[in-house]
Amino acid sequence: MRPRLPATVRALAGAVIEATPAFATIEDAKFASDARTAVRVALERFLDLVGTDQPALPPRVREVFVALGAAEAREDRGPEALLAALRMAARRLLRMAAESLAEVRPVGTDLLIDLSDAISAYVDELAAASTDGYARQLREQAGEGDRRRRQLAELLLRGGAPESVVAAAAAAIGWPPPSTVVPVVLPPAEARDARFRYGADGVVLERGRDTVLLLREGPRAARRQLTEALAGRGAVVGTAVGWAEVPAAVRLAELVGPDPGGAPVFADDHLATLALRGEPAALAALSARRLGPLAHLPAASRERLLATLYSWLRHWGSRAAVSAELFVHPQTVSYRLRRLRALLGDDLDDPAVRFELQLVLAADREPSAGWPLTYRARRARRAA
Repeated sequence: MRPRLPATVRALAGAVIEATPAFATIEDAKFASDARTAVRVALERFLDLVGTDQPALPPRVREVFVALGAAEAREDRGPEALLAALRMAARRLLRMAAESLAEVRPVGTDLLIDLSDAISAYVDELAAASTDGYARQLREQAGEGDRRRRQLAELLLRGGAPESVVAAAAAAIGWPPPSTVVPVVLPPAEARDARFRYGADGVVLERGRDTVLLLREGPRAARRQLTEALAGRGAVVGTAVGWAEVPAAVRLAELVGPDPGGAPVFADDHLATLALRGEPAALAALSARRLGPLAHLPAASRERLLATLYSWLRHWGSRAAVSAELFVHPQTVSYRLRRLRALLGDDLDDPAVRFELQLVLAADREPSAGWPLTYRARRARRAA
């Protein structure tokens, strides 16, 4: 076979690529060159083994096929295509070897069986080397992936990182720049399950005293799904926030604490309590939730509506009292209240929501009893 080795390499490499669907569609000159190199190295070594008792693959040859397996993992192809190609190569090699021998002397059944056994054993060694390379590469990628995911989790939990740094860390694990993040505080023993359960949708950081899971916005971060998935795990689900507010959201979840029975606790249900305890992040989250429907309004219009809402809440819905306090006509009060109801809907009929509205408006407007005295002062000036 040695005199016809160059032609055999070209024919065998071409046949293997064409007969393997995963390889036939690759339009890459380097891939074709690497395939020919692997075939040439394998054939040369096979011929060198004839009549010897040497190990099938010395390190130099083995590393060629280890590298092939690693390349398949890097290209995100399974090992099946490479193993199928090796089986195809074994059949072609047996045919070529038998044809070459037939030109020298008659080839009997025993000789064909011996030749088939030798080729099968040799190709098994090549397959083992490529599989080893594939597994090594996966382990390396997994380790690097874990490092990158841990880096993003640390950046988000530490806070204060530039947006470009966070975006780059997110891109390194295949995330778009994070807009909304849902933090979940778990017992330390839940770290492994959280990684397995949420996979690409979350990053996990173990902190000794607890485990923090940071979920990107999506269906799996919805309350209903989290309630089912985290049942019995002692989880506290923080408020959904922008990536820059993650440290504050995690702190609120820590302050709420887990349910002794193991049912997931949602910090959203305890924002009013935390706000009354003086937690600025809780007050900000509560304000965003309750006043969000007014956020799109022009500043002046929004201010008039909020002033009316605050007065209406404190005067238990008395339009006359609101009119007197704000020094506006009762019909104006009615118009503003209709707009507020259109924006806030049935929330205005919920006592708990009204309490939260009054809480956030009071914090915003009476930090030092300065409001609504401004309205009284305006009325007094006009009266004067």
